[in-house]
Amino acid sequence: MKQTTTSSDDEGARRPADGAKPAPERSGALHGLIVRAGFGLIYVGLFIACLLLGTLPTALFCAAMSWLCCFEFFRMMRLDGKVPNELLGLAASVLFPLSALVDAVWLTGLMFVLVLSLGLWYVFSPRARIADVAVTGFGPLYTGYMLSSIVLLRDAVPGAAGALLSIGVCASLWVSDSFAYLVGSRLGRHKMVPKISPNKSWEGFAGGIVGSVAVWLILEATGWYALDVPFAVLCGVAVGVLGVFGDLIESRIKRGVGVKDSGNLIPGHGGMLDRSDSLIFGCITAYVILRIGGIV
Repeated sequence: MKQTTTSSDDEGARRPADGAKPAPERSGALHGLIVRAGFGLIYVGLFIACLLLGTLPTALFCAAMSWLCCFEFFRMMRLDGKVPNELLGLAASVLFPLSALVDAVWLTGLMFVLVLSLGLWYVFSPRARIADVAVTGFGPLYTGYMLSSIVLLRDAVPGAAGALLSIGVCASLWVSDSFAYLVGSRLGRHKMVPKISPNKSWEGFAGGIVGSVAVWLILEATGWYALDVPFAVLCGVAVGVLGVFGDLIESRIKRGVGVKDSGNLIPGHGGMLDRSDSLIFGCITAYVILRIGGIV
């Protein structure tokens, strides 16, 4: 009886080379990258379109972002045993960006109304705990109040210059994230805060700052704003640093409640809060510095 044998050469041809990923794994990774890139472009495209269309579309987009971010934050807090007043918190998260359409002072007035409402809820609801009150107040401040700075930025400079400025501020954070990932994945050796965000490195952090500064130098080069090179560099560094800080804060929240992502709204990216964490602190930093510097 004739036996069928398999030569070692045939086995070697079918066996993946050392260190090489099997074809299905490579295909899955490529599909994940395409999905992530596609939905990321849709998100960025909608965002930029609203910024180009004017202050009202920007405020409506930021209000929707804030509601989603606050909803995801409250969901994580429920996992941690807190019971936020979602009706109050979500309403405030939407009203903050919309109030920025009128005047910045309305943000202060809305903050007063929010704190007063929280106090009344705590007094007249015996089952409410101080921890529930705290997370109910923090949610809309962390999301809606902070993201309202995008509306203020868009409204500060009229016309195309205002659209470019607000797009540039957001782009400096997006580019910073991309540069940090590219540099960190290739050169990252020294971890920043491994217990909170194990993939972040000091090398990636430095790369992200370079990316942020580069975008701000492009804004300065347009000549549309009263920026000079040192001030543009200052803005790029400050916005880049605070963007990373915003990312770390959200990572700490997720670690605290034991979840990987804040949600699953955007395939390949997680939740809206995952996409907005750097904008939350970076955009308000840009607005404050530009306001103090007399640029807006």
